[in-house]
Amino acid sequence: MHMSVQTHYQAELDAGRFCLQHCPQCQQHVFTPRELCPHCGASPLRWVGASGLGTVYSTSTISRKQDAGGNYNVALIDLDEGVRMMSRVEGLAPEAVRIGLRVQAQVVHKDGRGLVLFQPAQEKGAPA
Repeated sequence: MHMSVQTHYQAELDAGRFCLQHCPQCQQHVFTPRELCPHCGASPLRWVGASGLGTVYSTSTISRKQDAGGNYNVALIDLDEGVRMMSRVEGLAPEAVRIGLRVQAQVVHKDGRGLVLFQPAQEKGAPA
């Protein structure tokens, strides 16, 4: 049975893996998951593991009452592979997330489903 690309992406996340598609023809990465390469129209696309490293492109703080979990951040992340995705940066106060911040993805499980969240990246050579 043919699994939709969105279902495949979610199945990888549920298994703890963050994967992107890569076009073997034009060598570009593709996100969000799709059947055809949006750059050159080739098919099929290959699934590859994402490095998970990226940079915050834009960020906003969503206000929420403390008893509902408090404020949180929504960010657009430019992954090093050249694609942009919406996610959240955790491990910092929402208003401390800055454009240009280097971040690292991690797959977390919420309600039994995998999702990609980001943390500030530990730069190589920097004390952990």
